[in-house]
Amino acid sequence: MQPRLFLWIFLAASGLASPKADPSASGTEEDWELGAFSAAAAERSFAIPILFSRKRSSRPDRSEWDVLYPLMSYDRHGKEWRWRFLQLFHLSGGEWQSGDWKRATLFPFYFRQKSADSEGDYWALFPFYGTVKNRLRRDEIKAAAFPLYVRTRKNDVVTRNYLAPFFHLRRGNRLRGWQLWPLAGWETKGITAKTNILGETSLVGGHKKLTIAWPFYLRDRTGIGAENAKDQRALLPFFSSMRSAGRNSFTAPWPIGLTVTKDRKKKYREIGLPWPFIVFARGEGKTASRIWPLFGSASNNKSLASRFYLWPIYRRRTLETELVEERQTRWGFFLFAEKRKMRKDSGISTFRRDLWPLFTWRANSEGGRRLQVLAVLEPFFPANETIKRHYSPLWAVWRSSQSPDARERSQSFLWNLWRRESDKEGRRGAVLFGLVRWEKTAAQRSLKVLGLDVCRRVRKE
Repeated sequence: MQPRLFLWIFLAASGLASPKADPSASGTEEDWELGAFSAAAAERSFAIPILFSRKRSSRPDRSEWDVLYPLMSYDRHGKEWRWRFLQLFHLSGGEWQSGDWKRATLFPFYFRQKSADSEGDYWALFPFYGTVKNRLRRDEIKAAAFPLYVRTRKNDVVTRNYLAPFFHLRRGNRLRGWQLWPLAGWETKGITAKTNILGETSLVGGHKKLTIAWPFYLRDRTGIGAENAKDQRALLPFFSSMRSAGRNSFTAPWPIGLTVTKDRKKKYREIGLPWPFIVFARGEGKTASRIWPLFGSASNNKSLASRFYLWPIYRRRTLETELVEERQTRWGFFLFAEKRKMRKDSGISTFRRDLWPLFTWRANSEGGRRLQVLAVLEPFFPANETIKRHYSPLWAVWRSSQSPDARERSQSFLWNLWRRESDKEGRRGAVLFGLVRWEKTAAQRSLKVLGLDVCRRVRKE
């Protein structure tokens, strides 16, 4: 017996061989080989469940593979690539406007980047010394003997931390501030201007922020000199208030107490006692009634509405605009979920229904259909294609799909114990994990056992 055939029998018998990642793709001779292989025009995938999966696409040019997901993964999109181990150790590279670059990360200890532009180079060995650029939501981070000294920059604002996070000094464009946490802190910023990509100039409001014995007392005045000026005060847990031109809100005691809100911009009033458990709102911009967890309903009186009963037993959310209509229903979080989205201009819709752990059913915007019986993780991660390739074949006892025009169909039962496909050229099928295969087309009929022709009939023209 050939080694490859022996390996296929072993994997099939052990349940490791999986059907194609995209059953709606037309079948090929390679579909029945080791693992799962999809030969769609622009996408090819291969998987040995749990152990390894690979996906390649030519339009756009990208590829990805995973080993014992999420242990190790590799992704490439064009000339940009990233390799990850346990989501902590990263190697990446590619081509940017300034030229090629390579990056290595062992989070949170080691960071390094090399690029054609020396301005983009950096390295850091945390907590000893180093510099990191455009990472961790900051333009630049410099550290020496952390936490003794850390310097961060975001736009024009530079913050120097000494014995972080207890003391810092902050400087920027008309901005000055300091903090000795948790005793006190003060920051002030004057009115500045900014220019957008169209060359238009607009004012940016200033602010004054005072904190004493954080988090018990604070006073913030933001948007000074602009239309959105706000004045916030809090003496916790006694009260918290916010006043602005468009909205006033007051809560006492904070955070669970009497809350009164008047929104002049959206034109509604809201009262909660205690907020957020019992809330009522009325007005042009919002209507809400909530006695949590018994029932609740809310809407903005235009496009968005939601409702629940015996939270989290039943929840429903609807969104309707001039272009889109979307409805989502859930029973018991992920126990049952249904989501439908339709574009009104074209009538194109997508649909998904999950009943955990029994099945998941999808209809995409092109009109394709897909049903999977037994879905353990799919309802929790509906957009994770890697989980579908890597783990779905372990528990998917039945799979069926059809193309948008219903001319291509595929069914698989008990991990390819029985399998059938049909398309415009004919029908193909297999039993016993592909050891027995048959094919019926306009040109021929054939039957194979263990890869050997048992019967083949060619139709003469």
